[in-house]
Amino acid sequence: MVTLQVSAQNQLRQLIEQIERLEEEKKALAADIRDKYAEAKALGFDVKVMRKIISLRKKSPADRQEEEAILATYLHALGMAEEMPEPVMDAAE
Repeated sequence: MVTLQVSAQNQLRQLIEQIERLEEEKKALAADIRDKYAEAKALGFDVKVMRKIISLRKKSPADRQEEEAILATYLHALGMAEEMPEPVMDAAE
C-alpha cells in the first residue's frame, strides 16, 4: 500500500472538500432552476419549448443552421416532410 506525504494528503483533502461544496452548490442551483420552470409552467408557458429555446441559444447560428438542415433532411427521408430542403449557401461562397 502506498501512503501519501502529509502535504499531498492535505491537498487531496482540500480538493475533495472543494468538490463536495461545489456539488452542493450545483444541487442548490438545480433546485432553483426547477423552481423557475415550475413558475413558468404556472404562468402558462410551455416548459418543454422553453428548454428547447435555452438549448438553441447555447449554440452558434452556424451550428443551429446545420442541425436544422440535417433534421429537415432526415424528416424528408422518413416521409415526414413534403419537400427536400434547399441547400444552405455559406456566406463566403
